[in-house]
Amino acid sequence: MMQKQIAANKRHTVAIMAGFVLVIAAIGAAFAFWLNNWSTLIYFGGIALAYTLFQYFAASSIAVAMTGAKEIQKSDNPRLWNAVENLTITAGLPMPKVCIIEDPAPNAFATGRDPEHAVVAATTGLLDIMDNKELSAVMAHELSHVKNYDIRVSTIVFGLVCLIGFLSDIGLRMLWIGDDDDRSPVGLIVMIITAIFAPLAASLAQLAVSRQREYLADAGAVNLTRYPEGMVAALKKLDTHARPMHRQNSATEAMFINNPLKKNKISKLFSTHPPIEERIKRIEDAKYSF
Repeated sequence: MMQKQIAANKRHTVAIMAGFVLVIAAIGAAFAFWLNNWSTLIYFGGIALAYTLFQYFAASSIAVAMTGAKEIQKSDNPRLWNAVENLTITAGLPMPKVCIIEDPAPNAFATGRDPEHAVVAATTGLLDIMDNKELSAVMAHELSHVKNYDIRVSTIVFGLVCLIGFLSDIGLRMLWIGDDDDRSPVGLIVMIITAIFAPLAASLAQLAVSRQREYLADAGAVNLTRYPEGMVAALKKLDTHARPMHRQNSATEAMFINNPLKKNKISKLFSTHPPIEERIKRIEDAKYSF
């Protein structure tokens, strides 16, 4: 099962990157049609290819910077370091970089393009409320993302979502620049549609690669720790003490174990995370099958 998921995640990475290039090409075509300059399409295609390669290698570093995570050594927080180290030995994984985020909101995330270049992070709020078994469960969840190559998919999606949002913002701004007589009415409509629906498509892409993986990472954490009660207790605390993080960004939302954004009806509809009560139910229903 796990090998199938890893293979599927590797295929998904290629598919997402190829799909992104096509989306950017479509946005470029809209710009070109609106500007009556088809060389714009070539520029967009080149940018899309270059940016995709750049994000493959740099997205995790950008994500870490955006969350405010700071890398630590064992002496900085032996408790967190030992939890991660013991779990990596059990899982047969290389030791990832370990980071701490100064934030009272309890949360954690993992990122990186593969297990050899992985990063795991926990907030100070998480370290404050979790006992050792619960902390191990949370970090086992994050290391399951690493082992399953979920981190590669979510990291690539993160980088591409950032650019789609940026291009959409440019598109909206360009609608109000220039001489109205030079604008193609059809191109103007295409630009409006692109600017509105590209971020929505990016959000749906995050949603598609996140929800099922959270369930699987919960199960992976239980298999790694052999202690379902620890994962259940950790999820209950995450639910009880949930609060928005200081640094909020929808692009990094899918990386966290719990939704780091301020919740409202719209955000719940497009949340990349399944309800915690459903995650707990799945673990308890399968408790004796692990």
